[in-house]
Amino acid sequence: MSERNIIAIVDQRSASAPPATLPRIPELPAAPTGLLSDGRGRPLHDLRISVTDRCNFRCSYCMPKEVFDKHHQFLPQSALLSFEEILRLARLFVAHGVHKIRLTGGEPLLRKHLERLIEMLATLRTPDGTALDLTLTTNGSVLARKAAALKAAGLQRVTISLDAMDDAIFRRMNDVDFPVADVLAGIDAAVAAGLGPIKVNMVVKRGTNEQEIVPMARHFRDHYGGQVVLRFIEYMDVGATNGWRMDEVLPSADVQRLIAQHFPLDALEPSQPGETAERWRYRDGRGEVGFISSVTQAFCGDCNRARLSTEGQLYLCLFAQHGHDLRSLLRQPHPDGRPYRDDEIAAAIGLIWTQRDDRYSQLRASQPMDSASPSGRRIEMSYIGG
Repeated sequence: MSERNIIAIVDQRSASAPPATLPRIPELPAAPTGLLSDGRGRPLHDLRISVTDRCNFRCSYCMPKEVFDKHHQFLPQSALLSFEEILRLARLFVAHGVHKIRLTGGEPLLRKHLERLIEMLATLRTPDGTALDLTLTTNGSVLARKAAALKAAGLQRVTISLDAMDDAIFRRMNDVDFPVADVLAGIDAAVAAGLGPIKVNMVVKRGTNEQEIVPMARHFRDHYGGQVVLRFIEYMDVGATNGWRMDEVLPSADVQRLIAQHFPLDALEPSQPGETAERWRYRDGRGEVGFISSVTQAFCGDCNRARLSTEGQLYLCLFAQHGHDLRSLLRQPHPDGRPYRDDEIAAAIGLIWTQRDDRYSQLRASQPMDSASPSGRRIEMSYIGG
């Protein structure tokens, strides 16, 4: 077996588990102001909630079959946050300034009765009375039959993962022989349901699917009338099971130049602070395309995202090594025997965020481009979502 194919088989849930102690609660909990910032002045704006650690795909860059095989033990139902627990925590995050909630997984549409959770989250309002931006990321495998119900429940937008137009390449990458036509049917259903603007994310892995860059661009440029935005993502060193190598990263700048050779592009300004994707518009007006360059162009400086795992661990970075155990504040009694109050949990969240100093991608960028990423076991993307 070559070095390229060696994958460390480690359960990253336990390898990256936080200390058993509860998050600290200030002696005098202060009420949320909606203006929470971390140690680098970055506001808390986005919350990504993983609703399941299960997925029906086995993409090599996320849940390789060598690790997530039939013997892999996923979290038991009792370990998952209930919908009521998710709603309670989401309400406290919104009080701290969260305006956008994205449901992720694993594959979130595998969570039973997810529409009910969406209905619950859709009732939340920011301190000024604004409805949340409620979105979901999916591999699209069951979207065709769920899109209308998701929209009816209150979901506003979806992001769909698709790594190739060529059916053989796509089946090889998802490693469960799933056809690309079914994902495209899901995209069509999302468009018909009004779940837009829709984003389609393609992870580009050198030596695997770079030949699909132009076909993907052509398809989504020529269809949907600009209602679908294709985004190219650099292959990232998330977790420890995907065998990441720097020489398999195709820089976004190269992808952008390749597309521009076929379809001229003009740069666009970011649509909002903390946006991860560089935006470009097709010069002939046929929509836009985006590039997410977390390996070659770190965007830690204005990162405003927190991640809540399936079992209630709060992570402050996609590349985090440790989480903060919020579930225990929901389920374990206070030392005096009573449940923890909302103001106490909100204060614990506030303290965690104000002490945040994460900037993994910036630190990685300070190393030679052909070197490995900074050391330390990181939590798996399938556990906290992308």
